[in-house]
Amino acid sequence: MCLSIPSLTSQAIILAKLALRCSFCKVIERRAFAKLDGLLGRFPAVVLLGPRQVGKTTLAKVCAAGRDGIYLDLESQRDLSKLADPEHYLSQREDRLVILDEIQQVPGLFPSLRGLIDEGRERGLRSGRFLLLGSASLELIEQSSETLAGRIAYLEMQPLDALEVGPEALQKLWWRGGFPDSFLAASDEASSEYRDFLIRSYLERDVRLHGVRLAPAKLRNLWTMLAHCQGGLTNTAALSRNLEIDVRSVQAHLELLENLFFLRRLRPWHRSTGKRMVKSPRLYIRDSGLLHELLGIGSLEALAGHPVVGGSWEGFVIENLLACVPPRTEASFYRSSGGAEVDLVLTFRDGKTWAVEIKRGLSPALSAGFYSALDDLKPAKSFVVYGGNERYPLKPEVEAIPLNELQRELLGL
Repeated sequence: MCLSIPSLTSQAIILAKLALRCSFCKVIERRAFAKLDGLLGRFPAVVLLGPRQVGKTTLAKVCAAGRDGIYLDLESQRDLSKLADPEHYLSQREDRLVILDEIQQVPGLFPSLRGLIDEGRERGLRSGRFLLLGSASLELIEQSSETLAGRIAYLEMQPLDALEVGPEALQKLWWRGGFPDSFLAASDEASSEYRDFLIRSYLERDVRLHGVRLAPAKLRNLWTMLAHCQGGLTNTAALSRNLEIDVRSVQAHLELLENLFFLRRLRPWHRSTGKRMVKSPRLYIRDSGLLHELLGIGSLEALAGHPVVGGSWEGFVIENLLACVPPRTEASFYRSSGGAEVDLVLTFRDGKTWAVEIKRGLSPALSAGFYSALDDLKPAKSFVVYGGNERYPLKPEVEAIPLNELQRELLGL
């Protein structure tokens, strides 16, 4: 007999909205609902990745409500004890979606999941069996892909983005960042307090769980230095010298911060153009609100006069665009030693590229270096994301475009 697990119903979507309303006193629909529903309909196991406090648990509980599911928090001893004999416990619930939160804490479960998935397939249970949540991407992907190859899909859930909150809230989102409790806080002061709590939680708990031995004060110094470098090229030697730790330790910390969704290292364009290219990645604190908190910037007005304002806007736009790109899109930047430069190059599965320059002002002016880069890259489309609300051509081959508009265009691919 073939047992089927229903997809998310309209009732579940209503529950999702109510959950967000109860948690944040505002309704915000997340695009991840539909994406996750589609993956659960096709794969027996799905991994939902993302930083802590981004809304993964809320989304998971909505899925549980819509699919007669079971939610287990593997950081809870009570829930963990239920899996003392995982094969027995989970086999008794094979017709229900089982959600395992912080799955990377119990890597020994993966072989059991593989056996249960393979046994279930023989009885027609081919999708919607397990939803696995995690906040450490590389570790979880390595653990799951080795054991569950061909049985599992991955979805990254990111903070709120500009398309989800709407253009009227764009400046607020840039200032406060996309963590829901920060964005929807009752005041800027409450938002700042939340972001400070989140940073301390990373410093004192998450990072140390991964074997980091640096004192929290030194770790915070590293993070603050990275914030000052927003949008700049990686210089591990300078970070090592200023922190008085060895280069290998700095490199290990950068890899960990990237793994925890805190840091993005945007790689340089790597295809041959016949020119000498910059080889170091650019560094970005991924959430603009955490960036501003690390730098002690107290208001949107103070941000406007701060040296990091350009790098902050650039990183904010990049994260919002990458939240909307099609699967397997490669993101990079282009910079030659001769001064040709583009802030973001998107390379799609079919090999076509889009070039994206990022300007904060209302009247974007482009440099000769940008047009030189277009001659090198020969992109299918070229855009300048700017702070205005209208879409219009700057040159025959270049369009000025608001952030929301380019997000919609990416989602339509």
